[in-house]
Amino acid sequence: MNSLRHTLHHALHLSQPQTRSDARSTHSGRHISLRLRVSLALTALAGVLVLAASLLWVRDARSAINEEVTAAHRVAAQWLTVAAQGTQSGDPAWSEHRLLRHLQAMGRIRAHELEVFQHNGARVYAAPASSYKSGRSAPEWFSQRMDPALPALRLQAGQLEVVLQPNASRAILDLWDDLTAAAGRALLALLGLFAGCWLAMDRALKPLGAVMAALERTGQGDFNTRLPEDGPPELAHLAQSFNGMTVRLEQAVAENTRLNHEQAFAQALAAHQEADRTAIARELHDELGQNITAVAALASAIAQRSPADQPIIAQSAQLIRESAARMQVDVRALLTRLRPPAVTGAEGLDDALATYLHSWQQHHPDIQLETRLATGRQPLPDALTLTALRIVQEGCTNIIRHARARRAQVATRLEGHELVLEICDDGCGLPAERKTGGFGLAGMAERVAELGGRLQLAAAQPTGTRILARLPLPQPEARLQEFRP
Repeated sequence: MNSLRHTLHHALHLSQPQTRSDARSTHSGRHISLRLRVSLALTALAGVLVLAASLLWVRDARSAINEEVTAAHRVAAQWLTVAAQGTQSGDPAWSEHRLLRHLQAMGRIRAHELEVFQHNGARVYAAPASSYKSGRSAPEWFSQRMDPALPALRLQAGQLEVVLQPNASRAILDLWDDLTAAAGRALLALLGLFAGCWLAMDRALKPLGAVMAALERTGQGDFNTRLPEDGPPELAHLAQSFNGMTVRLEQAVAENTRLNHEQAFAQALAAHQEADRTAIARELHDELGQNITAVAALASAIAQRSPADQPIIAQSAQLIRESAARMQVDVRALLTRLRPPAVTGAEGLDDALATYLHSWQQHHPDIQLETRLATGRQPLPDALTLTALRIVQEGCTNIIRHARARRAQVATRLEGHELVLEICDDGCGLPAERKTGGFGLAGMAERVAELGGRLQLAAAQPTGTRILARLPLPQPEARLQEFRP
């Protein structure tokens, strides 16, 4: 629930104005809102497309400049070659003087620089510079990349040298101006696209604000919150999922409340039963035990003081004393069941169970008892130890009262983070109408449920009954807290 709310919270920056903390998280790069992410992504994609189109356009423009300069250079070179050859041959129509006059009259040749030098290197003529966009030029790096770099044409005309150098600077400047203008328009278009995406995403995702508010109320425990299931299919599906989640949460909370009430009832009932057991044990020891001891003492006194000629009185007193002794043994057995032996710091659950089972075996020698106690001597919490003892006591009592068994088995072991108790016999088993258990099994189940364990009652093989209890062991931290002085 918290993870879903956390995810939608980051996605819903788009539906609410950003606060200062939101702006700081946006600058951090890890908490950029979905609105900004989508707008930037679409704008970046459009920018890549514009850049790719610009590169193709520049490539085509460079080819066009190269073709234009090459064509102009070819025409100018043909004319100058004819003129230079005439001057070189001594033709009076192409004397050096007349050649210079023709060049001066012709002026500038498009996309070229024209110069005439004497044989000693002195320049005698240079064509005028272009007045087109005079004083301006494209950046050096752009000019170097766009310049077709055609070689200069050098022609000998008598004592003169004519140099025709291709110069595409004006065409390159035109390309640069067109490119910068197009870049400006593209930048404005990208900014408009970003703003449009921002507004469109804001409008499209604004209904998610209701989802965020519903999640906040649900997170605060209001599980009656519902979202309308109309609108776009995506939002309708989200509303259906949210409403289903709240229904399941409401059911889970109700079930958890019921389980908590049942566990609290089981704990209270177990505590009440334990208090009753303690009170009964105290009354048996203090009242009935003392009275039985007094009866035995009186019977002994009567037997000692009875006349020798009346042996019947001594025999009756002896019978009373023997009955009192048996009653004392039975009371001691009841006290052992009601108040199990305390587990000292040097003992463990196995020691306490061994003590109880040894006493039980002495009182019931006709039943062959097998014990397999394997939990070790490590101390366990008092509640866990007491519950284990009560389960074993109740199981052994049921063997005597109901099973008519000849053999019984009690085993303990540790499996993972659970204490496992197993009580088996080869008796007649439980009838079908008793498989839910009487008061004893009900109390056993309540004790196991109080500790969060599981109790299973099943038929043993080939005959008899099998009781299996699994009690969760406390975690190391909880166990340390339990035994800390």
